[in-house]
Amino acid sequence: MGVALAALLLMASAGYAVSQLVRGGLGPADTAGLLGLPLGAAGLVAAVAALRRPWQGTDAELVRQWAATLAVQVQESERKLRHQLLGGDTRRIDLRYTLRAVPGRAAEAPVAGRTFRGIGAPGPDCDPAPDIAGFFQTTRPRRLVIAGVPGSGKTVLALELVLALASDRADGDPVPVRIPMAQWDTAHTLPELLVDHLTQALDWPREMAEGLGAHGMVLPVLDGLDEMDPPRADGSPDPDARRARAAVQHLNAHQQGLNAGPLVLTSRIANYDALLAHEPLIDSALVVISPVASAPALTYLRDRCHDPARWRTLLDHLAAHPFGVHAQALSTPWRLGLTATVYRYHGDPADLLVLHNIDALDRHLLARYIPAAVEPAAGAPGPPRYRPAQVHRWLHHLAGHLAGTGATAYPTTDITVHGLWPLAGPRTVRVADALLTFCLISAVLPGAWLTPLVGEVASSVLALAGASSLAAALAPSPSRLDWQKRHVPGLRGRFVVGLVVNPVLATVVGIATGLALGAALVAAGHASAALAAGTVVSWVAGLGAGFRFSMAVGLRGAPTTAVSPPIALRDDTVYGLIYAVSTGLFGGLAVGGTVALLLDPSTGLVIGAATAVASGQASGLSAARRYLVFLLCSRRRLPFRLGRFLDWACSAGLMRYSGPAYQFRHAELQHWLAAHPDSGVLP
Repeated sequence: MGVALAALLLMASAGYAVSQLVRGGLGPADTAGLLGLPLGAAGLVAAVAALRRPWQGTDAELVRQWAATLAVQVQESERKLRHQLLGGDTRRIDLRYTLRAVPGRAAEAPVAGRTFRGIGAPGPDCDPAPDIAGFFQTTRPRRLVIAGVPGSGKTVLALELVLALASDRADGDPVPVRIPMAQWDTAHTLPELLVDHLTQALDWPREMAEGLGAHGMVLPVLDGLDEMDPPRADGSPDPDARRARAAVQHLNAHQQGLNAGPLVLTSRIANYDALLAHEPLIDSALVVISPVASAPALTYLRDRCHDPARWRTLLDHLAAHPFGVHAQALSTPWRLGLTATVYRYHGDPADLLVLHNIDALDRHLLARYIPAAVEPAAGAPGPPRYRPAQVHRWLHHLAGHLAGTGATAYPTTDITVHGLWPLAGPRTVRVADALLTFCLISAVLPGAWLTPLVGEVASSVLALAGASSLAAALAPSPSRLDWQKRHVPGLRGRFVVGLVVNPVLATVVGIATGLALGAALVAAGHASAALAAGTVVSWVAGLGAGFRFSMAVGLRGAPTTAVSPPIALRDDTVYGLIYAVSTGLFGGLAVGGTVALLLDPSTGLVIGAATAVASGQASGLSAARRYLVFLLCSRRRLPFRLGRFLDWACSAGLMRYSGPAYQFRHAELQHWLAAHPDSGVLP
């Protein structure tokens, strides 16, 4: 109530000051006194708002509260990802790993470990090896490198560690946050990477993210060192992998107090070995994931198959030859899951027995993976939503975008919808974006013939359209909105105060500005027009600034849910519209109102409408506009409802969510699709 009364007092004082100034006949002292009246009222509002601000505790207490919220968010998002990596099933494989000696300084750690213990671990639980959480907690210092061959389960093991630490953390423990390393611009340090990931992938306000990092409340789990640099022409790791080496240098510089800072790193073992001679991760323990033994592999396949009779020949062969070629080929979680998916409903798994090397088996399974994922379950109503050839062609196009061959500067794993536009040709999209912008603003051009200044108004609209279209064509890649979309306590109060205080303060400044800049009009005897124009601009611009400031500040708070691409796209669209409408409305009113006062109402209406369209589409809708242009330019290579297709691909097990981005379910699938534009004849 106190804030509301103070705000009303502020508005009344500003209105009285404006009316007296417009009436005229005041001396310098009277003018100064009138201008000081709203400023004094503004100070009262600020004092009342400061006194009513609730106590929120010390910084350390706040950071602990934020960390608890972050832990819940991490668990929610990573459980979904684990479910997708397990093929929509709950059956997990208890991966084993062993400590490997490394040259130089190494951390102290147990000699071996396993993924989990107790519930979910098949067979008698008599193995003394610690689970992944216990292994990490007994490592000194807590710096762990998880390595293995392709498909060995490095990301799955890292996920198990993240979930175990996040669900069983004590107050004050850091929260494990998994970060795909392919997105790391190594010009930024590790603390900067953590802040960027919390703000961009998990939707945290920057000041909160910086507070979490500064207090050591984030445990970085860096996934995919091998994905930072392309391999050599023969497919082997590049020992001079510059981005990976730069990343390891940042990790070696990571400290917590006087000790090496805790972290987790995953990499293919061949890539990590190539780096060891040049840039090893000091004070760390290196564990290598072991192949899945025959017994747990058989148990996994039996649990996943729905028709034991179809599987009997393959399972009997694997049981009779536990060290044979096929048992060795099916000794990674990726190939086991791939086999279970390909032969889930149809086909004869015994077809694998005629393939006598791993490359042939991989080609056989990957060629059948998309048709198996597209095909609905037996007895499911209706045909599949997409044809296998369509899905393969679209995913191949997206996989090429990630390969670092022009659309991206270097290989990456994340697909963000606002960053896909170069796929349709950068020049094509920029030209189409400029044309669309020009057409949107030029739509108000017929209104020029309703004004007494047809030529001048038409020229002004066309000049504005041309300048805006040029700016749209030259604009860099749009990104997600930076402001936070949250419902937090005190939102309505902060929004109203900002909406009232900011425009009134801007009005006071606008009065002084209008008087100063309108000296020529004052000399010509048009002081009232100059003051009125300054007042209109300041009031409307201030109202818009107050609206946008209140939205940006009043909605700022810790996230309440895990971020996913559909949620991120929905929020960006909704709040982009709000941002665009507010900017366009207030900008158009300010410019149009001023023109109407100085010239005539019809001219002000047309100029104001053109300004509203130009400022609105350039502020909140630039990313959405370019995404729409990209979809229109990609009709033959991608589905128009691209987001719906990507969500379906996640539910089908072909892709997965990673914060606000999409990723292929596995790097092997991504690389295979990038190299095969057509599904071709099944081998």
